[in-house]
Parts: sequence; C-alpha cells; structure tokens
Amino acid sequence: MNPRRIVSPNCDDRAPGEAVSLIVIHAISLPPDRFGGEGVAQLFTNCLDPAAHPYYATIHHLRVSAHYFIRRTGEPIEFVPPERRAWHAGVSSWRGRERCNDFSVGIELEGCDTLPFEPAQYEALARLLADLCARFPVEGVTGHADVAPGRKTDPGPYFSWGRLRRELARIGQGELAARIEPEGAVDGDDGDRMRWPFPVAARPG
Repeated sequence: MNPRRIVSPNCDDRAPGEAVSLIVIHAISLPPDRFGGEGVAQLFTNCLDPAAHPYYATIHHLRVSAHYFIRRTGEPIEFVPPERRAWHAGVSSWRGRERCNDFSVGIELEGCDTLPFEPAQYEALARLLADLCARFPVEGVTGHADVAPGRKTDPGPYFSWGRLRRELARIGQGELAARIEPEGAVDGDDGDRMRWPFPVAARPG
C-alpha cells in the first residue's frame, strides 16, 4: 500500500542492527471523541494550537508521533518511515523488553474507547500489517494497553481483535493472525463492536 506522507520531526534512528519485531496498535482522536479534523496531524508535527481547544492546552507541548495513522475513512497516513523510531509507546514493556519504541512500529487508528471502529479501518489495518510483516521480522501484534498496562487503555474495548483476524484471513493473510496477541472479549468481537450508527466524519452531540 502507498499511504499519504506527512513528515513528523518526532523520530530518530533505531540502534544499529535493531529489527522491527513488534507492531503496537493505538487509538487517538483530537479533540477527544471527535473525528475528521487535523488535530492528530498537528500534534505529530508540533503545530497544535493550544488555543484551538481546551484539551490542546494540556498536550501541545508533547513531542510524540506514530509511524502510521488510519482515519475513519480507511485512509492511511505515514508520519515516520518504519525503518526509523517513532515516539509512540512511551514507558512500555513487551516480553520482558523495555522501551518498545526501539523495536516496534506504531499504528494509530482514529478512534476512542467508547465507540466502534469503521470497517474501512480494519481493512486498511490488515493490508498495512501484511505489508509490514512482509518487510520486517515481526513476531507480535498487540495493543498499547498491553505494553503499557495501567497507563494506557487504547485501542480500547471497542476494537475487535477478532474482526482483525477475520480481515487478515479474508485477504489471504490468515497466517498472520497467529501473531496477534490479544484474544479479544470473551463475549464476542462482534455485536456492538461491529456497529457504527453515526456519520464517518463526526460523532453527534
């Protein structure tokens, strides 16, 4: 896939010889619970206006990024090439290794903890995972909450790991499902997690 590129300065080089072995799935929306704006791109490029929204005043100083951002429409945007280190995971640990930024790729989905994700986002995410796993020796795919438990909650309870597995199978990449570590909710990764009754671009109210 060929994502649109917006260059984030919030990155640096990986240590020599360090391979990408992990993919971390995140969720973000700026302003919180609102979709379709430019807040995420502005945050990742250090041009978020602290006067534009009360929440922005609390985060505009942060220097963060992700390798990719997938909008509600399924559009993928690359902010940092996966060969470089993006600043997405923060204090984190995976399989006993600290500093997940050193060896991971971070993918942000436009979303939040209280609403389902779009079918187009699962489709784009599956294609992106297939591409990354073909390029790098990826051993695991997990959530931000799983590498930073107690500190982060994303991609949240409305992200369906089961649907992601099924989407990988649908595009002929079913073997990649074994690399997905979270099992998903025991009450099924369907139901409310599969329904999105609101317009793609915005949450009502």
